[in-house]
Amino acid sequence: MVRFQLLGHVSALSERGPVLLGSARQLMVLAALLVEPGVPVSLDSLAERVWGAAPPRSARQTLHSYISRLRSVLDAAGGPTPARRPGGYVLDVDAAAVDIHHFRALVAQARSADDGCAAPLWDDAMALWKGRPFADLDSPWLHSVAVTLEAERQAATLDHNDLLLRRGEHGRLLPEVTAAAERHPLDERLVGQLMLVLYRCGRQADALERYRRLRERLVDELGSDPGPELRGLHQCILRHDPALALRAAARGPDPGGQVPDAAPARPRPAQLPMDVAGFTGRDRDLRRLDRLVSGSVPDGPARRVVITAIGGAAGVGKTALAVHWAHRVVDRFPDGQLYVNLRGYDPEQPVRPADALARFLTALGVPRHDIPLDDDELAARYRSELAGRRMLIVLDNAGSVAQVRPLLPGSGSSMVLVTSRDSLAGLVAVHGARQVGLDLLSIAEAVDLLRRLVGDRVVTEPAAAATLAEQCARLPLALRVAAELAMSRPDRSLAEVVAELADRSRHRVSVARTAGTPRSTGAHGAASSSVLRSYPWARIRSPRCSLTTLR
Repeated sequence: MVRFQLLGHVSALSERGPVLLGSARQLMVLAALLVEPGVPVSLDSLAERVWGAAPPRSARQTLHSYISRLRSVLDAAGGPTPARRPGGYVLDVDAAAVDIHHFRALVAQARSADDGCAAPLWDDAMALWKGRPFADLDSPWLHSVAVTLEAERQAATLDHNDLLLRRGEHGRLLPEVTAAAERHPLDERLVGQLMLVLYRCGRQADALERYRRLRERLVDELGSDPGPELRGLHQCILRHDPALALRAAARGPDPGGQVPDAAPARPRPAQLPMDVAGFTGRDRDLRRLDRLVSGSVPDGPARRVVITAIGGAAGVGKTALAVHWAHRVVDRFPDGQLYVNLRGYDPEQPVRPADALARFLTALGVPRHDIPLDDDELAARYRSELAGRRMLIVLDNAGSVAQVRPLLPGSGSSMVLVTSRDSLAGLVAVHGARQVGLDLLSIAEAVDLLRRLVGDRVVTEPAAAATLAEQCARLPLALRVAAELAMSRPDRSLAEVVAELADRSRHRVSVARTAGTPRSTGAHGAASSSVLRSYPWARIRSPRCSLTTLR
């Protein structure tokens, strides 16, 4: 097996030793494929990842040359080689052989394990870091990925610190946490860890001084005080609260032979739906979301809540994009994720903001008998529970700004992701939301999605696959329905499925004209309607892409 390192200098190691990978640009191409192993990357995307927004005219020819050389050196080393697929070039490599993905897997395991099992997992995960990601390589895309990875490392480091504090290893932490606090002086969680370490080491005055310095800087730079958790820790240190001995003690007998009770952990809800199978395309939109989250959860506390509104017509893939991206960045929000389908376009059962708030408060650990009945008090309690937590809140299928506004947190440590067919201009104007508008998939992305769902028939019948993609108006939902139809007819060619859908479309248009119904505004609308109307759970309201899902 060839193992790849991206957390530091980009390199590869085979059983025979280091693999000579070539020039810096060639390393960028390899890195661009390894960040998403198994996912095809188009030549245009590769060019943008390597050169930025203005690649040279010869970019395509140069990329072909780089990929050819990478094939040669990786094949000689006995490793996986880049392959050409309908959606672009792909490097099929075991995620465990790429340090980025191995790190993420170890972190996820450590966070779900008990302290005894988590300790070696944390050690292995942190040992994978050999320096700045993609060291000595530079492009706007690599920089944005590196920023995201550094934030993941910081979040993992803080979780690891908490484990060491629970195990009573404050002496080991002192030099590391002190240096980290100098680099990130506004990170309240990190400063709180340093205060606890100093206090445990018998340095109460130094712990209080750290709090004073942070508070003065927050007031001067942000006009705010420390959060409630740090203020509470400050008060505990002032009065030598015995509870501090339990919060950082090892999970074992104390000197008196008694096993201390661990402080109750705050719930960490994980409400995201399952990631979308065969997610395809949307590279630009994913990168834009990555840039927003990189700015929303900096090394210090965020200055404001970041709200991202994903808009677009029904069936264009808003929910798929939101859920897929949320799974990609789950490590950036260590306090959990909240999700609700607001059903804003269901005329019978849209979710009331008060009902969504009650569900969220329950997930955040508030006992049912403590959940307020008044709407304003509900929203206030929700904001209080979120204060200081780094959470991702996904509000899916919002019908209006009024449905969203009560669900916005008050502190700047969380991020809100909203999907809606509406532009939600009020969120942009009043709350500074960033809009991400979704268009149809490109023809290459639509065909690639069909290939992922249907398989070899798409590869052997490229013309029929392209026609089917156009019949579905390149809408992800319509494409998935068409793929299910094709899979239910394994004995038929893809061309026969296309002909069947075309016949259905012509029949429906004929019936509509006979009944005096206004004719569709385009062939795409009629064809995609035919695909979706093949199923009883879906209907088309407007000719092109306004899908309403029925109960």
